[in-house]
Amino acid sequence: MDYKLQMGVVSHLEMGSLDHSSMDDLDDECLYNPEMDARKAHSTDSIEQVSLSSSLPVGGRKTIRNGVYKSIKTVVFSNKLNLLMPFGPLAILVHKTTAHNGWVFFLSLLGITPLAERLGYATEQLAFFTGPTVGGLLNATFGNATELIISIYALKIGMIRVVQLSLLGSILSNMLLVLGCAFFCGGLVHHRKEQVFSKATAVVNSGLLLMAVMGLLFPAVLHSTHTERHDGKSELALSRFSSCIMLLAYAAYLVFQLKSQKDLYVPIDEEGSQNEEQSDDDDDEAPEISKWESIIWLAIMTAWISILSDYLVDTIQGASEAWDVPIAFISVILLPIIGNAAEHASAIMFAMKDKLDISLGVAIGSSTQISMFGIPFCVVIGWMMGCKMDLNFQLFETATLFITVIVVAFFLQEGTSNYFKGLMLILCYLIVAASFFVHEDPLSTGESKRPKT
Repeated sequence: MDYKLQMGVVSHLEMGSLDHSSMDDLDDECLYNPEMDARKAHSTDSIEQVSLSSSLPVGGRKTIRNGVYKSIKTVVFSNKLNLLMPFGPLAILVHKTTAHNGWVFFLSLLGITPLAERLGYATEQLAFFTGPTVGGLLNATFGNATELIISIYALKIGMIRVVQLSLLGSILSNMLLVLGCAFFCGGLVHHRKEQVFSKATAVVNSGLLLMAVMGLLFPAVLHSTHTERHDGKSELALSRFSSCIMLLAYAAYLVFQLKSQKDLYVPIDEEGSQNEEQSDDDDDEAPEISKWESIIWLAIMTAWISILSDYLVDTIQGASEAWDVPIAFISVILLPIIGNAAEHASAIMFAMKDKLDISLGVAIGSSTQISMFGIPFCVVIGWMMGCKMDLNFQLFETATLFITVIVVAFFLQEGTSNYFKGLMLILCYLIVAASFFVHEDPLSTGESKRPKT
């Protein structure tokens, strides 16, 4: 009806302009009349305004609607892992209606898994518009944002031990399970040859991981030997100082990686030479969503992960009691495996495509981010919150990390991989998982006030 009314107005204006012009032409065909031109211009402007008012809002709304639909289709419906997204609201519903903390914890884990993957996707898309330096900082910040959000919520309620164990578990999971699965699957697909990767990347990351072990080892030894100058204060002061140094070292590593030594990080081909054509092809990739869409999706995913992380942290103790599983095992093994499922899948996929440098960046690079950025960042955040978060992860956990870094460094020193190396790393992770299953951490038990049986 509105469309017919508008067309009637347009046709009426057109007829009116024609009547005026015909009368003027009949009265005085040979004389120039400025008023006639003014009336023609006015009537033409009126017609254009009416036609624009009838077309622009409809077209604008349609364009916006199509853009929103395309963005949702690209981000939400393009990945099969997003089928797990409904488990997030389901976890909240179960928490509101029942008291089954075990189910709430499990459903929250499943709901966070696709959100963590989509958060990394949005970060990668935003990095297309920011350049390499800012993109590296974004990857450092949002690459392990899920672990950091969970850690901050745990720090707010004083569960320091859960923060330490979950971050430690992420490092162990990436170094042993993710890298092992990538080597194993890539070796099976390319069993007729030995896959190669850049030794320069592996050496630098191994050095940073050893530095992280040093930062965790000294507070643990200081605490165990009872050699503090100021009882209860020296350990915390050393942890905060070491955290600032580790953050400075990681910032220097980003500059080194993105600015000074770009050639060291060019993928290599089968003969071991740097393949610049492959890196040029990677640089030619185009973003799938716009910059503002990436920012909006980052905000949405971060907010949703924060909501589910609150439920996740609140139900850890209840899940431990319901399942009769130590909190240390849940924090070190279950949280990283399910929370990093997307990283596991991407590392395996790239290894099967014979792109081990990318798999190495996902596995070892993520471990480096957590150890040199995530853990010190949580110490600093805890310092700001008045929480005594330190680098004393206790001797059992620190020794586990130290042995893991040494084993992985030996596997990476040759710059080659095969399915046997992957199998060895997976078996090492099974030993670590069994160790934490039988390990009763006294600090986490004291934090949660869990009664001993």
